[in-house]
Amino acid sequence: MALPDWSTIQALKPASLKQLFDQDPARLATLSLDVAGIHFDWSKTHLTSDAVQAFARLAADMGLSARRDALFAGEAINVTEGRAAEHTAERGEGSPESVARARGFHARMRALIDAIEAEALGPVRHILHIGIGGSALGPELLVDALGRDADRYDVAVVSNVDGAALEEALDRFDPQATLIAIASKTFTTTETLLNAESALAWLSGNGVEDPYGRVVALTAAPDKAVEWGVDETRVLPFAESVGGRYSLWSSIGFPAALALGWEAFEEMLEGAAEMDRHFRLTPLDRNAPVLAAFADLYYAQARGCETRATFAYDERLRLLPSYLQQLEMESNGKRVTADGQPVSWPTAPITWGGVGTDAQHAVFQLLHQGTRLVPVEFVGVIEPGHAQGDLHHRQLLLNMFAQGAALMAGKEHQDLARAYPGDRPSSTLLLSDLDPRTLGALLAFYEQRTFVNAVLLGLNPFDQFGVELGKEMARAAEQGGDFDASTSDLIQRAFG
Repeated sequence: MALPDWSTIQALKPASLKQLFDQDPARLATLSLDVAGIHFDWSKTHLTSDAVQAFARLAADMGLSARRDALFAGEAINVTEGRAAEHTAERGEGSPESVARARGFHARMRALIDAIEAEALGPVRHILHIGIGGSALGPELLVDALGRDADRYDVAVVSNVDGAALEEALDRFDPQATLIAIASKTFTTTETLLNAESALAWLSGNGVEDPYGRVVALTAAPDKAVEWGVDETRVLPFAESVGGRYSLWSSIGFPAALALGWEAFEEMLEGAAEMDRHFRLTPLDRNAPVLAAFADLYYAQARGCETRATFAYDERLRLLPSYLQQLEMESNGKRVTADGQPVSWPTAPITWGGVGTDAQHAVFQLLHQGTRLVPVEFVGVIEPGHAQGDLHHRQLLLNMFAQGAALMAGKEHQDLARAYPGDRPSSTLLLSDLDPRTLGALLAFYEQRTFVNAVLLGLNPFDQFGVELGKEMARAAEQGGDFDASTSDLIQRAFG
């Protein structure tokens, strides 16, 4: 496998952002585009035509086109685990066999949703979705972003094994009208199964005669779900080749499909498929996920940036930064290449962020005047998600636009405490509306951007062995394992 050569990228010395605009009247048109109801603008980054060409050469050296084809063909590109990565098949873009299998699983999910809506499982008003990581972050984002006005079902997503998280959800639910969805790819996740057992005990303790009859399992291991006690008719499988953090398009999206309605779920899949087609068919210099990855890698490799921040200027997208943390850092937070060679270059940056305008009064001090260069991404929506009048939304978006302008322009002042250096990069994603189609496209964009970053970094983005050691040691602690003096003392203080 080829290793990336960063020398050309590191040798790039672009002018300041202001100078780049002054030198090229066509800069905005060159570095902005519209796809699937989303406007992308990278003109306030230090990307130039020379930089894009250098990255395109690197992409050719690293086999991006072939890896992209392999992804959509369902080849075993997850080399460390010897399997494909087929989340795109869930939205209709993949090998014919995998697409057909995904459609079959979706049909099974829709049939169960139809049965629930017909009260075949009794009256259901509340959905308790229990999962962790990718089995929780995606569904929670979908429901929070799109389901605020929905009155079909009340959905709570519980991931933390802290009992306070479960109690917060249960306290507002009627046990006689609650359905439990247990989401676990392997159906062995310790935290998820403990929360599920406690939820079943809550049902039983509140007079529900058949608690297991109110459980739906979302898993790639249906046999284990049946063994655990879930009736086979209420097990919704998905393919083993769909990774956890890429799984919201599968049966893991069940609570969103139930709460938002099947039509909304299908529209989300189609929006994602539209972004997939754009990624697969569009030249690199006009390809949204590719250009975004080029900007990411320029700041990481040539400018030494260790973090990247995303700020959602829409309350409905408040969970987006958390979702992206797992997607990007679990996928590309690696120290070896896809074929096991040690990495000597920066891989995934630390992904963080928040919600505008709250973040402006918290972390933007560092972004404007701190000593660390942090590439910023703004995400906004043209159509408001409320009925509070135009002034609220106008102020929200004007603040977002002004922050990007201020980061670039800066401001001179004799008092250095009041001076802004400027020339600080930002990109902007502006959605026409926040609906299932555009949200699906947005999340698929981030997935494909993560994939491009991985290919150019020489990584396999589809395994996550780094999360296993802590779990192993937690199990060892439960069994009285031998630890260092500090850990042993902490265990003793907590449990005696």
